[in-house]
Amino acid sequence: MARNTDPVCKMCRREQMKLYLKGERCFGPKCPIEREALPPGMHGARRSKQSEYGIRLREKQKLKRFYGVLEAQFRRYYRLATRSPENTGEQLLSILERRLDNVVHRLGFAPCRGSARQMVAHGHVLVNGRKCDIPSMLVRPGDVVKVKAREGSLKLAREALQRTLVRVPDFLEVVNNAEAPEGRMTRVPGRPDVDERINEIREQLIIEIATR
Repeated sequence: MARNTDPVCKMCRREQMKLYLKGERCFGPKCPIEREALPPGMHGARRSKQSEYGIRLREKQKLKRFYGVLEAQFRRYYRLATRSPENTGEQLLSILERRLDNVVHRLGFAPCRGSARQMVAHGHVLVNGRKCDIPSMLVRPGDVVKVKAREGSLKLAREALQRTLVRVPDFLEVVNNAEAPEGRMTRVPGRPDVDERINEIREQLIIEIATR
């Protein structure tokens, strides 16, 4: 399973915005964006004018890094979005929101998407009562996402729920279950359901560069 192992705070500095890749640290004073850290590299302090291509590339990189997907996965999601008769950009965002690791995070079971990805890959999550260790799985309306009822899994989820700083979106609902934390997708997410922390993303610019 491929993954990006670059320092995550370096990614935020490169994009000059918070990508919320480190959970609670991103809300505290140690976040490099709070300290007005410059972009990485020896030329980080240089403010050069971006080209039209560069502007579109940066929008794509922000979206990829926010959701933790690599280029091959992103292209697959783009091809999937183009098959829909609906707006391609909005469909792309909807697909990213339906990823299992994103759903686990937005239900509050993990402090960030990186932790949610690890949680799924290590077998702590059940989908419709069955173990699923594929973070990129696309959750469908009606699917039930539940934390496995064992001590280690429950400890991870309950600690995250106690510290969570993100509200559960309207397309998901948390089910009151005394045995283990559980949630359900009620409908397909739309553009208004996109995580508000990346809501200003300009998806049309991403589509323009993806078609090249």
